[in-house]
Amino acid sequence: MARAPGPYFERPPKITVSYTQSCNLSCKHCYADCTRTPSPRELGREEWLRFIDYLVANDFIQVYFEGGEPLQRADFREVLRYCGRRLMTWVRTNGTLVTAVTAREFRRFGVGTVLVDVMGAHAKTHDWFTGAPGSFKKACTAVKHFLDVGIPTYMLIILNRRNAAEINEYLELAARLGAPKVGILRLYPIGRAKRRWDELSMSLEDQTKVIAGLRVPDGLRIMQSWHPRDHNCCWQGAAVNAYGDSIGCVYLREYVRYGNIREMPFLETWKHPLYQQLRSGRVKESCSGCHSTQGTHGGCRSTAYAFHGRWDAPDPFCTTLNHGVDLRELPERLLQKDAGSTDPAGA
Repeated sequence: MARAPGPYFERPPKITVSYTQSCNLSCKHCYADCTRTPSPRELGREEWLRFIDYLVANDFIQVYFEGGEPLQRADFREVLRYCGRRLMTWVRTNGTLVTAVTAREFRRFGVGTVLVDVMGAHAKTHDWFTGAPGSFKKACTAVKHFLDVGIPTYMLIILNRRNAAEINEYLELAARLGAPKVGILRLYPIGRAKRRWDELSMSLEDQTKVIAGLRVPDGLRIMQSWHPRDHNCCWQGAAVNAYGDSIGCVYLREYVRYGNIREMPFLETWKHPLYQQLRSGRVKESCSGCHSTQGTHGGCRSTAYAFHGRWDAPDPFCTTLNHGVDLRELPERLLQKDAGSTDPAGA
């Protein structure tokens, strides 16, 4: 396949590992549709250790651990200790299982960055999402624990109808806690989120108004993916789920499966025709504003496919490429599919 203009990698420099599809919380918008206990189908400790060796041997630079909740599995600390001094290591957590001891362990293991999900500016909002009273306080305390030991710690929020009105209070909270960066993420129609889409989704116009109205405290940085920073990261994206499936990106988890690392080396999955197609950046329509800031074409492939059913479709979260798509209305086919990877051709 011919290369499109722009970034290109012969192999990915970084990878996301969804260490487990279990979690101690029951978030109403959980993308992974997590269970309370890990499945016996998940990769075991020794398999993950061998995979870390593989990543190091093949010149990967960074690994980003998420879940579910990685700390839900007792063996995660051992894998983290094995990995932390060999690769740039990031961890995403809900924070509720984090103590001061946990933070010191992460520091000792060599964890470079931690991201904590905090779903609102107030306990009432956050705890509604998680279904766990007290989880807001624990998440905020976790941010402080990690910052206290010197680990850069970012806060993540998924923008939706239930928390949009308090987004500026959220930025003030992050500044008070000392977080250097906040990630304001779009809502993806996967997992439980798509089953509560009518309750949580917002029009593109309302989303862009929220982004335009951000009042960012001094010293706080913002990461967000709305026009003109719509991010098409497939060209560098790599991800493996808890069962060993190569899925390219965690937001593609219900749409693709490029192969399983139990059955083939990961870099063999990198050669899958659809994986190559998405990395090529060849789309029917692209936004010049987003291209000028991101260096890639077409915006997010997950939301493009979700709303249009085509891999080369425009990203409807881009104000230039939306073309009248109402982001509050999901295509019926998405609601009819069970969670889980589908045929990689998108059939």
